[in-house]
Amino acid sequence: MDAIRLEGIFKSFSGKRKQVLKNLNLTFPRGKLTYILGASGSGKSVLLKHILGLLRPDEGEVWIEDIALSQMNSQQLCEMRLRFGVLFQNSALFDSMTVLENIVFPLREHTQLEEEEILQKAKKTLKILGLQEGWNQYPNELSGGMKKRVGLARAIIREPSILLYDEPTSGLDTLTRATVDSLIETLKRELQLTSIVISHDICSALFLADCIAFLSGGCVVFFGDPEAFRVHPHPEIQKFLEAERHAASVFRRDFL
Repeated sequence: MDAIRLEGIFKSFSGKRKQVLKNLNLTFPRGKLTYILGASGSGKSVLLKHILGLLRPDEGEVWIEDIALSQMNSQQLCEMRLRFGVLFQNSALFDSMTVLENIVFPLREHTQLEEEEILQKAKKTLKILGLQEGWNQYPNELSGGMKKRVGLARAIIREPSILLYDEPTSGLDTLTRATVDSLIETLKRELQLTSIVISHDICSALFLADCIAFLSGGCVVFFGDPEAFRVHPHPEIQKFLEAERHAASVFRRDFL
């Protein structure tokens, strides 16, 4: 059984004047890491909101395993979302909480666990992500890479079955991007979750993904493995790849 399945999804805004998703069909294999790529405005974030039930399609259906989201009421949707861990683009940490308080917040908010068990889960999660110290620091004292670590620790502490990344490397410097890629690879290896990454970062996708979905015009124009993606003839895919090759050549010329 696939972890998530979207069937015939249409979504428009401003009445029918702005159609964002057009008969979109996509499946996410259980236990695999899938990157969703596409230009700005191609519908990536709107797709993510449909998966979480934050948006309802005009037509079509979203399935989480064998459950249709259209059949859920508000309470059931809230319960379903507890299956997900989410790393937001800006990490979305609480500035008034320490690293440890940020990480354990989902357990204190959504479980009845005793404090000792909460701390044990926190230590286990922190170890996976290499957070061995600095638990009493606040977000404004952390580097961009450390904020991503803390955000990821908070996302996985409830042991979700599905992990979503929203533009995890956007706006980061090259070194921090490499750190985040390493974290994604670590979680892929250690936890074997169904993972979905919304991204513009083709280099990371080619290196890390089991599957790549490419959106253009609100549709999935490619779904497959990275090697097939490299040679796919769709012109927008080739433009993305050419831009990546150009950026790499500039980096080698200017810095190596």
